[in-house]
Amino acid sequence: MDHQDGPTTLRGRPEAGSTARGTGSGGDPRRHIVRTDAVLGDPRLVTAVERLGPDLVKSVVGGAQERARAGEIPGASVADAAVAALPETAAGLRPVINATGVLLHTNLGRASLSGAAQEAVLAACGHTDVELDLATGARSRRGRTALAALLERVPAAEAAHVVNNGAAALVLAATALAAGKEIIVSRGEMVEIGDGFRLPDLLVSTGARLREVGTTNRTVAGDYAQAVGPDTGFLLKVHPSNFRVTGFTSSASVAELSGLGVPVVADIGSGLLRPDPMLPGEPDATSWLRAGASLVTASGDKLLGGPQCGIVLGQAEYVRRLNRHPLARALRVDKLTLAALEATVRGPATPTHAALHADVRALRERAERLAAELCDTGLDARAVDSEAAVGGGGAPGVTLPSAALSLPAPYAARLRCATPAVMGRVEGGRCLLDLRAVPRELDQAVVAAVRSVAPTAGLGR
Repeated sequence: MDHQDGPTTLRGRPEAGSTARGTGSGGDPRRHIVRTDAVLGDPRLVTAVERLGPDLVKSVVGGAQERARAGEIPGASVADAAVAALPETAAGLRPVINATGVLLHTNLGRASLSGAAQEAVLAACGHTDVELDLATGARSRRGRTALAALLERVPAAEAAHVVNNGAAALVLAATALAAGKEIIVSRGEMVEIGDGFRLPDLLVSTGARLREVGTTNRTVAGDYAQAVGPDTGFLLKVHPSNFRVTGFTSSASVAELSGLGVPVVADIGSGLLRPDPMLPGEPDATSWLRAGASLVTASGDKLLGGPQCGIVLGQAEYVRRLNRHPLARALRVDKLTLAALEATVRGPATPTHAALHADVRALRERAERLAAELCDTGLDARAVDSEAAVGGGGAPGVTLPSAALSLPAPYAARLRCATPAVMGRVEGGRCLLDLRAVPRELDQAVVAAVRSVAPTAGLGR
């Protein structure tokens, strides 16, 4: 129904039988609401239509008019209210400052892209040479420079391929190398990867059969060797990146499996390309390839610190079988992902790397400074020690000493609705804003967000 033609119109003709609602003067606030076309004629909203599109702007204007009808704002203030409510972009996703203490928070999109990766994405937004050799004018290999960057970073790999996420990398490997055959995998590595998706279901969907060996807590190389036969497609080694089994445990190494005469596909999960001294228990692509893995699969948006994608590295003959399979077309990534991935691999340290290697003393100094700023305006703010985690299916059980800004618990909900939104956690009856995953340049944005949601009376509550 058009707002101008309904029973409650913008021309000020109230619906028959309606009752006046409180405006302080006893009149019906609807009589004073500016018409939609008049509101949209405001120069600020004309500009917004060019930036955000007419449908979105009309929706925001309609929301402001509803507020006026309810008596929340004066009818003459509809345009101002609409301008104030306009989103930053035409998309529904809102920026969030990650103060949870989880570096790779899945619900927040995992890795935050580096400045170099963001610039690369912007440069790739228009027409690009993604599949074109500009020197010859002929078609070229898609993503060739991103693949070259990966191989430069991981010399142990002969070839590389990129798909749209880590699960897709395993699906493509299973389809291309083991459809109608067996994949041999330890029972202790039959993981659930999140949101109810289970590795066994994922692999069986490709037409492969799973041959489970060993037990939940102990599997040795001999278990795999006994299961190898003419129907074996490959041996699968999965790093349990989102849980730990401790106690009486044993697992076969990639080096042991590579000597059994069949291909070894190894999923490192969290995306380290090289060893990191901060995470001595986390496998990396370079080490597992040197140990004899035929293929290594990983996610790009975890410890690598790049965009969501699945990375395949390994021996050329197996990578070729994957990238020539028809399914590879369905799983390929777009030019924006390729640009962000290459810039992540070639560029400076990522925000994920910076957060992982942050100096705890510097974090504490930041927390104390921010707490002092907020205390000066009457808020109950304190600097406290905290513990952060890697998250995102990486380095389970690893805790990172950190520092946080401690506020009264109600601030957690208020800050989620602030601009910008700030996501913390409630712990011990307090809202903690952990600074390990918050870049220093966002400190003042955090302070401004806290001040913006402080109650007008009783600021400390």
